[in-house]
Amino acid sequence: QVQLVESGGGLVQAGGSLRVSCAAPGRTLPTMGWFRQAPGKEREFVAAADWSRVTTYADSVNDRFTVSRNNARGTIDLQMSNLKPEDTAIYYCAAASCTGYGCRDPSSFYSWGQGTQVTVSS
Repeated sequence: QVQLVESGGGLVQAGGSLRVSCAAPGRTLPTMGWFRQAPGKEREFVAAADWSRVTTYADSVNDRFTVSRNNARGTIDLQMSNLKPEDTAIYYCAAASCTGYGCRDPSSFYSWGQGTQVTVSS
């Protein structure tokens, strides 16, 4: 298990931007990623970046969200732009031992943050 500390999120109007960040202090993890879970829905993949900075995105966010890693700090940021009400969810940071574009299945992620709320109003 790895401790993952999330920050950011909040409330924004549709079309606005938010950033969520996650830190694994002192650790360089193979892959760090973001998932989200809306009320009544299953947890879904959002984006991930491995330690060589290969990134992968869900189709629903591909042209709006940007994920970035800082291996020296052990952090991953998710910059979210042009937010939509359907982006409203709890966003979870997670760590996995797999790498590359295919590393996006929740079952591959072994540590999870506590989650941070993102709410987009219409």
